[in-house]
Amino acid sequence: MIHFSGTYTDLYELTMAQVYFFEGFEKNQTVFDYFFRKLPYEGGFAVFCGLEDFLDIIENLTFNKEDLEYLLSIGFKKEFINYLEDFRFKGDIYSCLEGEVVFPSEPILQVQGNLIETQIIETLLLNILNFETLIATKAARIRLIAKEKILVDFGLRRAQGPAGYYATRATMIGGFNSTSNVVAGRDFKIPVTGTMAHSFIQSFEDELTAFRVYAKHNPDNCVLLIDTYDTLESGLKNAIIVAKELEKEGHKLKAIRIDSGDLAYLSKECRKRLDKENLSYVKIVVSNQLDEDVIKSLIEQNAPIDIYGVGTKMIVGKPDGALDGVYKLSEINDVPTIKISNSLSKTTLPSKKQVYRLLNGEDVWVGDVISLREESIEGLHIMYHPFDPLKKMQIREYKKVPLLHKIMENGKRILQKKSIKEISEYSQHQLKQLPDEYKRFINPHIYKVGLSTNLYNLREELIKKYKKS
Repeated sequence: MIHFSGTYTDLYELTMAQVYFFEGFEKNQTVFDYFFRKLPYEGGFAVFCGLEDFLDIIENLTFNKEDLEYLLSIGFKKEFINYLEDFRFKGDIYSCLEGEVVFPSEPILQVQGNLIETQIIETLLLNILNFETLIATKAARIRLIAKEKILVDFGLRRAQGPAGYYATRATMIGGFNSTSNVVAGRDFKIPVTGTMAHSFIQSFEDELTAFRVYAKHNPDNCVLLIDTYDTLESGLKNAIIVAKELEKEGHKLKAIRIDSGDLAYLSKECRKRLDKENLSYVKIVVSNQLDEDVIKSLIEQNAPIDIYGVGTKMIVGKPDGALDGVYKLSEINDVPTIKISNSLSKTTLPSKKQVYRLLNGEDVWVGDVISLREESIEGLHIMYHPFDPLKKMQIREYKKVPLLHKIMENGKRILQKKSIKEISEYSQHQLKQLPDEYKRFINPHIYKVGLSTNLYNLREELIKKYKKS
């Protein structure tokens, strides 16, 4: 959908890369970590999303002729341009599986490769993973509230331009059933659905005629929008007439849709009148500024709604708008490195790492421990709070499941490609494993993420070393 090439990046990635090239640093081997520091929506979890898209893009990432000519025109040197002609990402990537439930401060993905290639892909990585993770998390929150109700992505027209394409993918991984986004349906092999606009009804001499014409051409997939003029006294009455006419022809009206007004009251009245007319099979669809809070309220009011069409607030990640994921250097030429801040929460974690999910005897999640990659599971006995040196916990007795897997080697993916359906099912399974206290919308319990003894000690050693220098 979007053309990605080497210039899909921030300028400073390339200016740094050019300096590395002329200083002979292109052979320096590095490790970068991708992680975020704060959960979106004041929630208790996030759903990792965008990995498949990212792998597909960087596996084929090059600088084309137009890119190279443009870079030359803005001052990049010919020798560096020649180097970029043959650019390919040839590094390794370790990552959580897409759809995994993840938490702040822990590495979700690690990139290994030479300094130039790992630097050049930074912006692309953050652009894709931050956005899709944000939207998938929003969608997962809505799914938690809606339970088994049908959820439809109606967000494309309110998305930030082409971002709607990848946002739709993320909504499906977060647990939605279908989308109105036709091109995403085509490319991602996901179900598409749609009804009609108010303008369609206004295009005819009256509402009943509009309904009849639409039903004539869509007898087995007819959803009527009933709030153009008067939801109950016009739209619903006309929908019932058309439903009866469809029955006589051997078809059934699929649903009515309400896009404005008091959705709880109107849906109750519609259900009551439809049932009275023996049209209990006709479903009720609602839309209009829905999110997890509005849907929660409708459910608490026992609104008899079957399908929710969710648009603006989900597709733009409202109210947060962005995930604060970052990409930080943690090792160069096998030497652990660190970025130090006055705030320990912004001091990075050095070296190659692994993340283990801790499970008790009943396979209930207890927390995640970040260790050095070469550490053995048997040696993980204590977990230290990442920012409070006075807090630690014994973890010897817990089962430890590794979350980071090698998914790309020498620039080629080794992870088997999965469908959106498979990723979504995995994510929903993982969310079911997450205890309910972390899924609360108000004051969710804080999930424990800690450091192994060896990683904690290495960080402390490096802090002392660099503060002395």
